[in-house]
Amino acid sequence: MRRLLLALACTALVTGCSTGSGAVDVNNGGEFRFVAGTPAGEVIPAGKRASAPEFAGTLLDGTDFSSKTLAGHVAVLNFWGSWCAPCRVETPEFSRVATDLAHQGVDFLGIDVKETDKQFAQAFVDRFGISFPSLYDPRGEVALAFRGYPANAIPSTIVLDPAGRVAAVYTGSVQQKDLRRVLDSVLGEA
Repeated sequence: MRRLLLALACTALVTGCSTGSGAVDVNNGGEFRFVAGTPAGEVIPAGKRASAPEFAGTLLDGTDFSSKTLAGHVAVLNFWGSWCAPCRVETPEFSRVATDLAHQGVDFLGIDVKETDKQFAQAFVDRFGISFPSLYDPRGEVALAFRGYPANAIPSTIVLDPAGRVAAVYTGSVQQKDLRRVLDSVLGEA
C-alpha cells in the first residue's frame, strides 16, 4: 500500500511539473506558468520597448525600496527563490557580474518570489554571498506585474534600459556570458 501511495505521489509531482497544463494557481489568485526557456535572452529593439511597471516593497534587510530608484540606470531584475534549483547556479554568477559592472551604472535587484519564510531567502543570500539587494515578494505581486514578459516563470531575468523600458527578457537560467553580452549592448546604446 505504501508503494502504491508513493508511486501515485511521484506521478502527481511529475505531472504537476509538466508543460502540458500551462498554469498553476497560487494562493494570491495569480498564476505562475511553465514556459519554454530563453537562455540566450530575447532582446527587444529600442523602438519597440515598453515601460516597465513601477513597483515597491521591502528588501530582505528591511529597507523600503521603490523601482523609481532605478531610473537613469541599466537595471537587471532577477526573479528567484531559494526553492529554485537553477537559481542556486545562476544567482552567484549574477553577483559576480553585478560587482564587475557596478562602476558602469548597472544596478542589480533580486526579487525573491513565493518564499514561505523570509529566513530561507536570507539563508540563500548568505550562503551564496549575494552582493546585490533582494526584494522580498512572498505573494509574487512584483512578478505578476511583469506577467506579459513573463517574469512569472522562475527563474526569470528582465533587463531595463536607462529609460526604465524592458530591453531584454530571459526565461530560465541565464549564463554569465549571455547576460554580459546583453548588458554591453544596452550600455552601448547611450
